[in-house]
Amino acid sequence: MNIQQLEYIVALDEERHFNRAAKTCNVSQPTLSMMVQKLEEELGIIIFDRRKKPIVPTPDGERILEYARSVIVSTRAMKQIRQESEEEPSGVLDVAVIPTLAPYLIPLFVNSFIRKYPKIKLRISELTTERIIEKLKQSKIDAGILVTPVDEASIFEDPLFYEPFWVYTNQMSDKEFVTSEDINTDELWLLEEGHCFRTQIFKLCDLKRKTSSQFEYQAGSIETLKKLVDMQEGITILPELATLQLNEKDRKKLRRFQHPEPVREVSICTHRNFSKSRLVQCLKEEIIEVIPECLLKNRSKNLIAIK
Repeated sequence: MNIQQLEYIVALDEERHFNRAAKTCNVSQPTLSMMVQKLEEELGIIIFDRRKKPIVPTPDGERILEYARSVIVSTRAMKQIRQESEEEPSGVLDVAVIPTLAPYLIPLFVNSFIRKYPKIKLRISELTTERIIEKLKQSKIDAGILVTPVDEASIFEDPLFYEPFWVYTNQMSDKEFVTSEDINTDELWLLEEGHCFRTQIFKLCDLKRKTSSQFEYQAGSIETLKKLVDMQEGITILPELATLQLNEKDRKKLRRFQHPEPVREVSICTHRNFSKSRLVQCLKEEIIEVIPECLLKNRSKNLIAIK
């Protein structure tokens, strides 16, 4: 048995197809099949039920795969020890960020980070919360920047900042502060399903989402929500980082929530068996440096859950 065989069975479990798993592992399909079969013979256990399409792990195979993933993570951690003992941080750091944060947070820190840490290769992808958690569990990414708490036992959450919500509308010009009761939900523009920010707005406004509006549209981005308010009137709710680049005219459309204002907790998350702690700490420190100080002190405000 060797680590390569364990990587092959994990890839096969994720792809559920021999050809695709072989491509993932950069080997030929016969080589992968032979190595998987050798491992099964050595263990005396059938790991995959090949009669089913797509193939699936057997009950014993599920247990073997759980151990295999643990061994792979531990092996990577041992390799990381050498890199972390070096004077200058180095290595690859794969990070995923949720779509309602990525366009506003990444530009704040990415240039200063890569200048400060020239030996760290930073790879960032934009994924939903569900996909980030899935990839963290599979050790396919090193860290995720998302809204918490996610209540996953295997995920470690390290809060970065607390981001207030703002109402964005051409209406309510006579109000300095608003409450959720002031919002006409028939005129409220929302993100499409799958975004945790949408879930938070539902909770904040106690929405059941039955609308009498003639036109209903579920946007894929916060920028689309802003444009809908600009061009079609109505109301939307924005996280504070999405308001930082508004021009003077558009800033007049912002309304602050009445105290205690609603906020979302933004954290950097890793798997509990994670190994690249030094690199993630570098990233965390860089983000905290560029975040407005007021966002670092909002812990006591009205935290809106994502579930």
